[in-house]
Amino acid sequence: MSTDQPTSFKRSFGLLDATMIVAGSMIGSGIFIVSADIVRNVSSAGWLTIVWVLAGVLTLTAALSYGELSAMFPKAGGQYVYLKEAFNPLVGFLYGWSFFTVIQTGTIAAVGVAFAKFAAYIFPTLSEKNVLADLGFMQVTAAQLTSILLIVLLTYVNTRGVKEGKIIQTTFTLTKIAALFGLIIFGFLLAARKEVWDANWQTGFALQKLTPEGLLPYTGLAVMGAIAGSMVGTLFSSDSWHNVTFIAAEIKRPEKNIGLSLFLGTLVVTVIYVSTNMMFLGVMPLHEVAFAESDRVGVAASVHIFGSMGTYIIAALIMVSTFGCNNGLILAGARVYYTMANDGLFFKQLATLNKNAVPSKALWLQCLWASLLCLSGKYGQLLDYVIFVVLIFYILTIIGIFRLRRKRPDLHRPYKAFGYPVLPLFYVVAATIICLSLLAYKPMYTWPGLGLVLLGIPVYYGVWGKKAAAAPVQKQEPVTSELP
Repeated sequence: MSTDQPTSFKRSFGLLDATMIVAGSMIGSGIFIVSADIVRNVSSAGWLTIVWVLAGVLTLTAALSYGELSAMFPKAGGQYVYLKEAFNPLVGFLYGWSFFTVIQTGTIAAVGVAFAKFAAYIFPTLSEKNVLADLGFMQVTAAQLTSILLIVLLTYVNTRGVKEGKIIQTTFTLTKIAALFGLIIFGFLLAARKEVWDANWQTGFALQKLTPEGLLPYTGLAVMGAIAGSMVGTLFSSDSWHNVTFIAAEIKRPEKNIGLSLFLGTLVVTVIYVSTNMMFLGVMPLHEVAFAESDRVGVAASVHIFGSMGTYIIAALIMVSTFGCNNGLILAGARVYYTMANDGLFFKQLATLNKNAVPSKALWLQCLWASLLCLSGKYGQLLDYVIFVVLIFYILTIIGIFRLRRKRPDLHRPYKAFGYPVLPLFYVVAATIICLSLLAYKPMYTWPGLGLVLLGIPVYYGVWGKKAAAAPVQKQEPVTSELP
């Protein structure tokens, strides 16, 4: 019987690979869709631009802050580890619980279904309207089956080792970045019209609700609710940038490359997102952006640019984008469950690596739950519920920088948060304002997600809390490098 089962990760990801994890995990289908809802909420080109820029600034600020934590704890598990170290195992578990039940797996399901929906433009038989089985309590559509097959395929590839997953991630992310820049350039060159641009900017920075019947003014503090509601879409589209921290134990020179990849990846995506929306405003009247069919603004813009072929071009681009995005989500997410299991806070069977030095059992459990969410059809609602919770965990993690500086000043910090304490504090204050606004004016986005997190408390104390307390402290496994 073989006794050479790996017990540690290999440092296989260079700076380019890590940057592609950041950018590739961020860019899915959101940039092609969410601007419609934003324009309906804010009604003006100015505010459409502001909410995208603000999301980019917040994301960059958080990424620069996370650099300090990633350099201090270059371990598999990323944000889960930071929360556990800065606060206590319960806070870490609540993040991991939410991460597994909805945040990561729900995103994987949503991105998988987005892949299938846009694939149906090219292959109509894959449409969500094509019902393959009616089980009474649920229907199974071709889109759901396609998304599940995609998740299974990418999970299998990633169980083969990091080399395969790394090649897919880097190749597909570079391809979609180039394609997005191409779409932006062609949009401005072939379809942008000065009269459309000028007409869109006549609204300036007015803030009203846009309906098919006309404009409705906001009153009082409802303005904050409108802005916060708009930020849900931009922040969701900019999310998952921190996935690279989950694979910290597999990154070469993590004390340098994690922080640098966070900055470079989020910067590139922010430039793409803002530029794409500038292109939308030059190509389409604001009303058309707001009421694009099924909110598919990217499809509408592509038709303006490329004519009837535009639908197929944008569908192919989104297929590439969502394929690469899901690979990054699947690759990174399993490392969190592996680390939790090593800490006695998740199923102990997941605390192993296969012969290819990857957590295959964690990968397959993630695959199973994400597939069930695809079948449930509820992933979209669940993701709406947890964007509020995601922000809370980001806020707590950055507060953790302040706590760790006070509690553990002796820890080696090869990189310190840029602009500390001003920029981290700016993020905490800005994100808190958004959360409070959502809590007050968009309760459908907040209370269900908060309830899901709180449900983790009895789970922790009833199942894993006592085991974790009784277990010896887990030390981070040693890591090896492919470089001498």
